[in-house]
Amino acid sequence: MDTKININYTNKGDILENSIIFDIKGDNHPIVPVMIGDELKNLALAKEINAKGIFVVAFSFPVLPRGEARIRVQMSASHTRSQIDKCLTAFKEAGNYLGVI
Repeated sequence: MDTKININYTNKGDILENSIIFDIKGDNHPIVPVMIGDELKNLALAKEINAKGIFVVAFSFPVLPRGEARIRVQMSASHTRSQIDKCLTAFKEAGNYLGVI
């Protein structure tokens, strides 16, 4: 199932500043594929996010069909809100910097 989601969650009813939009493929799974499409932007985005201390993996051709490049993030119930905020901030900053979002 393909969905466009707004990564936006609340803390005691307050919406955090980490509202960002990416295409997410799949549903309700600990591996979260963030769809980028463009292979070069995908690699650049993963590099920027990794430089911010968040480990992500970029997948693209020949592992995937051309135009379906994605970054895979592994989520866990043991991640703290602070860690998730750091990840979202890294995606937001890197995505804005590279013009992906």
